[in-house]
Amino acid sequence: MNSPLPWGEGVPLPALSPAGAGRVRGFAVTNQNRRARLLTPDSRILNPNSVRSLKIIAAVLAKDLRLEWRNRETLASVCVFGILVVFLFNFAFESGREESLRQLPGLLWVAFAFAGVLCFNRSFALERENACLEGMALAPVDPGLVYLGKMLANLIFLSIAESVIVFAVSLWYNFSFVPSLKWFAAITFLCTLGYVAVGTTFGAVAANLHMREVMLPVLQFPVALPIFIAGIEASTGALKGDPPSSYMSWVKLAAGIAVIFIVLSYLLFEYVLEE
Repeated sequence: MNSPLPWGEGVPLPALSPAGAGRVRGFAVTNQNRRARLLTPDSRILNPNSVRSLKIIAAVLAKDLRLEWRNRETLASVCVFGILVVFLFNFAFESGREESLRQLPGLLWVAFAFAGVLCFNRSFALERENACLEGMALAPVDPGLVYLGKMLANLIFLSIAESVIVFAVSLWYNFSFVPSLKWFAAITFLCTLGYVAVGTTFGAVAANLHMREVMLPVLQFPVALPIFIAGIEASTGALKGDPPSSYMSWVKLAAGIAVIFIVLSYLLFEYVLEE
């Protein structure tokens, strides 16, 4: 049986000076005190596995945010694309009319959907070009944690783009979102969370395909269709000023779908990276 000690069995320990022996005793006492603190009921939140998982998620998120801060490509392209969609719809509906205001929820979610496609494509473009997908698959970490970090980064980017799109809509259509801002923001966040959850997974799938720009919307739109329906129906009620009880069922549906998409994507992302 091999000894875990570097000097093997039967070999006398090297002699330590009095100062070195004191440092060893101090190190042992410090480790015992630290172990005792970790085992106390008040320090259960300091679970090493939980802390390590949070560090991995934060590292992936910080990496994507740092790359975007240096390149400024994803946010700029997504925001310009979303504004362009709203600008084109401005010619189809005359601003200020009641008919055009009824079309705002659908217009907004069309812009959100296509801006998300561009965001998800860019999310894995750099990883594919620099062979980082293989590195993620070989990394000794839970692939689900990598997925959560990428999902949070996409959620931040798409939320910023949606804010810019909403601001552009309020200007061109002369519509104020302030009276219904609380519920509209909650609905948009829940639906965006579900859309980002499924979009991040299909973005990783499409990254390995030759025609990923074409295949990503083909793959993700049928799956994300319930999110869009819930978002449009709930946003319509909120923007009209209806009582929350009239569209609360759509809000609950959006929240449930978001949770299901996040859990399934977290569990299946390992197989996505292996393909």
